[in-house]
Formats: sequence, C-alpha cells, structure tokens
Amino acid sequence: MSSAAAQENHAGTDDEPDVRINWRVLIASGVIILAIALWAILFPENADTVISSTVTWVSANFGWYYILTATLMIVFVVVIAASRVGRVRLGPDHSRPTYNLFTWTSMLFAAGIGIDLMFFSVSEPVAHYMQPPTGEGQSVEAARQAVVWTLFHYGITGWAMYALMGLAFAYFAYRRNMPLSIRSLLQPLLGRWINGVAGDAVDVAAVLGAVFGIATSLGIGVVQLNYGLHVMFGLPLGTGAQIGLIVLAVVLATVSTVSGVEKGIRRLSELNVVLAIVMLVWIVLAGKTRFLLDALVMNVGDLVARFADMTLETFAWEQPDEWMSAWTLFFWAWWIAWAPFVSLFLARISRGRSIRQFVTGVLIVPLLFIVVFISVFGNSALDIVRSGGEAFAASTIELPEQGFYDLLALYPGAPFLVGLATVVGLLFYVTSADSGALVLSNFTSTIRDPKLDGAKGVRVFWSVTTGLLTLAMLIVGGVPTLQGATVIIGLPFSIVLYLVMFSLFKALRVERHQIQGYYAALPANLSAGGSTLSWKQRLKRTMAHPTAAQAQRFQSAVVEPALSDVCEELCANGLEATVRREPVADMSVDYVEICAVFDGERPFTYQVHPVPRNAPGVGGYAGASTQRTFRLEVFTESGSLGYDVYDYSRDQIITDVITRYESHIEFLRIAASDSGTLAVDGAPAENPDWQDDFAQET
Repeated sequence: MSSAAAQENHAGTDDEPDVRINWRVLIASGVIILAIALWAILFPENADTVISSTVTWVSANFGWYYILTATLMIVFVVVIAASRVGRVRLGPDHSRPTYNLFTWTSMLFAAGIGIDLMFFSVSEPVAHYMQPPTGEGQSVEAARQAVVWTLFHYGITGWAMYALMGLAFAYFAYRRNMPLSIRSLLQPLLGRWINGVAGDAVDVAAVLGAVFGIATSLGIGVVQLNYGLHVMFGLPLGTGAQIGLIVLAVVLATVSTVSGVEKGIRRLSELNVVLAIVMLVWIVLAGKTRFLLDALVMNVGDLVARFADMTLETFAWEQPDEWMSAWTLFFWAWWIAWAPFVSLFLARISRGRSIRQFVTGVLIVPLLFIVVFISVFGNSALDIVRSGGEAFAASTIELPEQGFYDLLALYPGAPFLVGLATVVGLLFYVTSADSGALVLSNFTSTIRDPKLDGAKGVRVFWSVTTGLLTLAMLIVGGVPTLQGATVIIGLPFSIVLYLVMFSLFKALRVERHQIQGYYAALPANLSAGGSTLSWKQRLKRTMAHPTAAQAQRFQSAVVEPALSDVCEELCANGLEATVRREPVADMSVDYVEICAVFDGERPFTYQVHPVPRNAPGVGGYAGASTQRTFRLEVFTESGSLGYDVYDYSRDQIITDVITRYESHIEFLRIAASDSGTLAVDGAPAENPDWQDDFAQET
C-alpha cells in the first residue's frame, strides 16, 4: 500500500502484531512502583520522613521552576493556536472531526469533572480564607482571594498542560501515523533513538508520573467516600474501610477490563456530570441565590484581573513554602502527572479537529463548568464560616474530606444530597481506576493502531499496582503524603513536557514550511502550459460520475502513463524515483503513486487515490442513490488536497505533478534556509478509511 494514503488500516502484519507488550517499560516501571509501595508499607515512618524532607527541599529550591514551567505551557499552546499552523488538522488534510461539536464539547466537559473537584471545592476556599498565603485571614479580601486561588489552581494553567500533551498525541498519531505513545511525541528530537533506551526512559517517566497522579486521585476519593458512607450507613472511619474501598475499585476495574464494559462505565461517567449539575442547581436554588450569582460574577472578574500576577507569583518576599507546597506546587505537579492520562483521552476524541479548535476547546469548555461549580460551593462554604460557622471551618481544615458532606447536611433534602454526592463520588472513583489502568496498559505496550488498547492482562496488573500504591501512601500519612509524593514525581516528568514542547515546535515548523512552499509555487500552476482547463472540459467534468470500471480505465490510460513520464524524467536527472500501482481494498480501483527520494530529506509523493461517493440523483447529491461513483483525488503525505483529476488530460496531470513537485522543492528550500538543516523525514499520513467515511455518509 502507498505511503501517502493507502497505509493498511491496521499497521501491523502477521509478523508484527498491532498490540504487543513493551516488556522493558513494563518491568522497569512496575518494579519501581512496587518497590516504593512495599517500602512505604513495611517502613511507613522512614517513608514519611523521606517524603516530607524531599517535599520541603523541592518547595524551597524548585518552586520558581514549577511556576515558570506552568506559565510557559500557557504561552506556548496559545501562540501555536493563534499562529498560521493553528489551521493544521490533527489528521490528514482531508480528515474531518469524528464527533460533532456538541458531542465533542460534552466529552471535554466530562473530562474536567472528578471526585477531587468535590473534595477541593469546599476545603480549599475555607483553608485559604482562614490561612491565606499573605495578608490577614478571615477578612473580606481573604474571602475574595480564597475562591480565586481555587479557580486559579483548577483553571487555564493546568488545562494548558493537557492541551500541550493532547495536541502532541493527536498530531503525531493521526497526522504522522505514529503509535499513540509518549516516545512518538519526541521523534523529531530523538529520531531513531525513540525505539531504544532513550524512548524507554521517556515512557517509564510517563508511567511513573501517571501512576502517582492516579493514586493521588484515588486516595482523595477513598477518604471522601469513607466519610460519605459513614454518614449514610455508619461505615467506620479509618484505614480498614479505606482498604476495602481500594479493593472494591480494583475489583470493579478488573471486571470492566475482562468483560469489556468500558462503554457502560463511560455512560455512567457521563451520567455523573448530569448528577453533579443537579447538586449544583440544588445548592443555588436552596441557598442564597442572589449572593451566589453576585459572587460568581465577582469571582470571574477577580480571576481575569489577577490572573497574570498569580501566574508568576512566587512570593519571593514572604516565602510561604509550606503553603506553596500544599497548594500551588502540588496542583502544578498533579496536573503535570495527570497530563499523559487525560491528554490521551482528549487526543482520541479530537481527530480531524484543527489545532486552533482543539486548544480553544480544551482551555475553555471544561473551565466554564469548573468556575461555576467551585464558585457556588466555595462561596456557600465561606458564607457559612462568616456567619458564625467556626466549627465547620475547623473541621474542614482538619479533615477536608468532611467539608463537602458537612456543607450538604446544612441544606434542605440533606439525606438525598449526601446520597447523591456519594453515588457521584463512587462512580467517579471507579471510572478513574478503570480508565487509569487502561491508559497505563497503553503506555507499557507498543500499539501501532491508535484505535486499539493494551492487553487485558496488563490492565489488570496496573489496576492492582495502582491500588497497592494508593494503599501504601495512605498508610504512610494519608492524603498529604500522596500530595507530597506528587510534588516530587512531577519534577522529573516536567522535563518530558519541555521535550514534548520542543519536539512539537520542530514538527509544526515543518508544517509551516510546507504551507510556505505550497504558496511559493502556486503561481506556476496559473501560468504553466496545459494546466488550464477549458470551460467545456470543466463543464464535462462536473457531469462525469465515473463508475469503478471507468475510474480504473482512467488510471490505466492517463494517470499511470503521465506519472511514468515524470518518473522517467526525474530518473534521467539523477533522482531516485518510482511509480507504483496497487489495488485498494473493497474498491475495485487501484491507486497510482509517484515517489521521489532525496538524500536525507523528506521524499516527494504524489498519489491519485480513488474516493468513493454516492452517485448523485436528479438535482444533486440530496437525492443520492446507492450506486457508488468515484473521485480520483490527489494526495500528498499530509493527506488529500481536495480536488479531483478525473478527466484531466495526460499533459494536465503532468503539469499538476510538476506543480506539486515545485511546491515540495520550495518547502525544502525554505526549511533549510530557516533552520540551517534539512527537512526531517516525516512519517506518512495514515490511510483515510474510505470504507468508514462512505458508510457514515450513506
């Protein structure tokens, strides 16, 4: 099959399967995680001392680094989206989004919701109000800052990290046709080294970061659910019950893995969003509605006004290291650790979107709900505290997992609200464990087809391993220990994010060079002899709807001879060029391709590929029949150029090939003059699955 458009749908062969375990990454990361878990379980006091002292050291010496890193991620993704390459699609040029806008935004919306949002929407504003990083606590200004700091920690900064990783995943998987893995993101930097030790090291770092990020969420979920079940059913509080909840999550995640009920779990996750909205509306209507709406508008204004200052705020004069490590540094490290996990999901639902659409959606859509949720619950909690609820404030700071439930207990219909919150939390908890095992299995496997996932046995291993690490950290010191471990593990993995940023910049610079090369060579198409179609030919082409047999004859009589003429001339001038013709599955029409190879540079590819469509009925395609007709579209390595060459003359085909060749030469020249290096070899665009496209359209 061709390099430009006819790669096999499943890239593997009989000798090389689509999915296989990467034993080096699995063993290395598994051994490290299990060693840490066993160390924490067997020597909890020593583990607590080491983790605490390391967190203190990181906070004192690398706080500025975390702040700067988070800021650079925002700037990078926004600049990329606003630039010319923002129009580049996450897939071949001809690809279109798999999901419509409503469905896509709904899934982005669901990605931003989790049990940790319930945990921190009450506990964090109360903690900031009572003990702000600077200034006087328990004041009006402290109340305003408290909610804004919470919104800041859950806002654009973290989603920019997700946007960076998700953009890189989608670009290299769907546009460069590379495996959906961390190492693929670094191909422009590491080249062939991504398949060796360097690539393994990157994957291991990603797995370690993801495991600690997931374990932190599971740990938060365990303690919160433990309290919710205690309120509802009298379940004892403590390690014993938490162990039971961890075992429950592992069992349910394992059942989901081996029984293939991921779609059902996904539906439950979507239901959770609806239930979370029900809780939100209930609090607004049953509480001080005017105050909450006023506070929401004020919080948005404060966040916009203070965002730039907060983004680069290191508290150089005050140096509240304990506050920084517990909040800002923890959140940035947590976002970094979670970036591969959530970004993989974002990438898989965004094929066919442009870079600009992807970045805009990821930065804005989840944030809209998060702002409303945190503002409503955070201000409701602060209103209780300022109205004499000192006991509520003290218990929320001492045991933050109780804050959300204690708030719900003060509203009408408290038993219903508490039960609803527990159900929502339980489902989010289980789906986090299930999806976490799935993503970790992907990271420790070599998957050639982005539509496939890791083996079930590997998912079970990661489900158990993550549960064991969660248990170990809870034994050591509970949620604060998990937070501290996340701050530590986020530091080395942040280096991977920098590498991804540099690699993506290099790849997108090549895209920019291609765009410049295309427009630089465009005038040749307007003036070259034989390129202009006569008006009669143009009219005839609009009325031509070739069958498979007619398209096949045209490929034989016109396209293949034209490409052979060009190939012969290129070879006569010292280039290595070939013409190939091969059948396309289920179409009865061949594709024809010419490829010219340059030493050390990206090859030139021009391919005429059949694209099936329904034959038009009377008056156009609205009355289409079930009979197939074919367009013969021109493809380059980045996908379809969108025009049909059926009924071109032999000279017109040759002229079009030469125009594309000139465009490619301009691209190579611009790339070399801009960077001083040759354009790197890029992986070809994936096969457009015409069978799936045709089925959707009919």
